[in-house]
Amino acid sequence: MAWTTYGLDQIAQKLVLKAKKTDPNSLNQAHKMRLAVAYGLERFWGESLRLQKNERAKSEYWKSTWDALVDIMKEAGVKIPNEKVNPDQVAQIEGMSKKLWEISLEDQRVALAVLTQLCDSLVWWTQRYKGKSSDG
Repeated sequence: MAWTTYGLDQIAQKLVLKAKKTDPNSLNQAHKMRLAVAYGLERFWGESLRLQKNERAKSEYWKSTWDALVDIMKEAGVKIPNEKVNPDQVAQIEGMSKKLWEISLEDQRVALAVLTQLCDSLVWWTQRYKGKSSDG
């Protein structure tokens, strides 16, 4: 299998700039995203649900990153479930979690490798654009 960049760096830049425009305080989520990759797809996916009620901008940043991963993996020929889930509906959360856990181990590994690279790029762009509050 040959490595393809899938435009990860460009996607990350767009995600960071959108987050900066929406809520500059959400930029620190990139570091948390990078750390969360180690816990697997289900936990990464679920973080946007946890943040949804009280920290909307952060939740949207996580969800946008998840959506980007789903699109990238689709281009790579790997289907990642991405159903809309109400955070108050336990059955929906369980159903989506089950679908993520049912992804083949090989596809999970590929998705996590891509997500790792995407998050590394998010961290880099965050450092690039975060700057000082006086930078605008």
